Amino acid sequence: MAEAKNNLKKVGLIVGREWSFPPAFLEEVNSRDAGVVAEYVKLGGTRMNEPCPYAVLVDRISHEIPYYRTYLKNAMLQGAYVINNPFWWSADDKFFEASLATRLGVTSPKTLALPMKSYPEGVVTESLRNLEYPLDWQAITDYVGLPAILKDAWGGGWRHVYRVDTIDELVHAYDQTGTLCMILQEFIEWDQYVRCICVGQDNIMPIKYDPRERRYLVEHNHLAPDLGERIVRDAQTLNRALGYDMNSVEFAVRDGVPYAIDFMNPAPDMDINSITPHYFEWAVKSMADLCIEMAHNPKPQREELRWARFIE
Repeated sequence: MAEAKNNLKKVGLIVGREWSFPPAFLEEVNSRDAGVVAEYVKLGGTRMNEPCPYAVLVDRISHEIPYYRTYLKNAMLQGAYVINNPFWWSADDKFFEASLATRLGVTSPKTLALPMKSYPEGVVTESLRNLEYPLDWQAITDYVGLPAILKDAWGGGWRHVYRVDTIDELVHAYDQTGTLCMILQEFIEWDQYVRCICVGQDNIMPIKYDPRERRYLVEHNHLAPDLGERIVRDAQTLNRALGYDMNSVEFAVRDGVPYAIDFMNPAPDMDINSITPHYFEWAVKSMADLCIEMAHNPKPQREELRWARFIE
């Protein structure tokens, strides 16, 4: 009995204030009798090169708590499989993703990165000598088109998102953004809107979504077969390229063409009242399947990083 307990693999969960997914996920993993136990991680200071007791760590909150991101990088150094890779999550942004999607052949709206409106204390005029001023708003909108969406290059949760229909509206919205680095994206007048919950890069659940009401809808036959296959394939392509094992990918469909709107959501919404009980059950079970598999048969995550070749 003691030997079996010592051979258990551990899955650690790092979360914020969400209340429905965490206990359901822990219960699902712990009820499987699969040689894996799941628990909340407790942290109170991390020593350098500190060993990590977890085979797998699921990160739902480090984008808001920088200490957790620091802990997770060390955990990955120690051999833990981290969902999602903290090194890539730190490096990623929505503008790079738009460029990457285009190179991968995934249709994406025209997107343009903008200099910040304001700068932290200590940045002076001489620090900005590489920037052109004033911005050529006419040229910017000629490229992207109007209407357009102005949003934070690292944002999420619908924060700092503005629809603009004129140059005056764009400048007014831009003036509210402070030190955020914003992107301007072509607005797709959509016929259908789909948000995919993605688990393990290949397990894709395309869900009908209403962005106006920010609501998931349970409607199983909402996509024609060819369109559904393309959306799943494009979501898989993006997740494989980015390495995200937990993500959501949004598509706006116009004239039968799915445009990848937003796919930097490494801590996607998994609340039961948001994604509905139907899709919540799928998300919980799929995440449990993934974590149990990675505990026993982890993918070579650490080897993707340059420093991995210098350690045992």
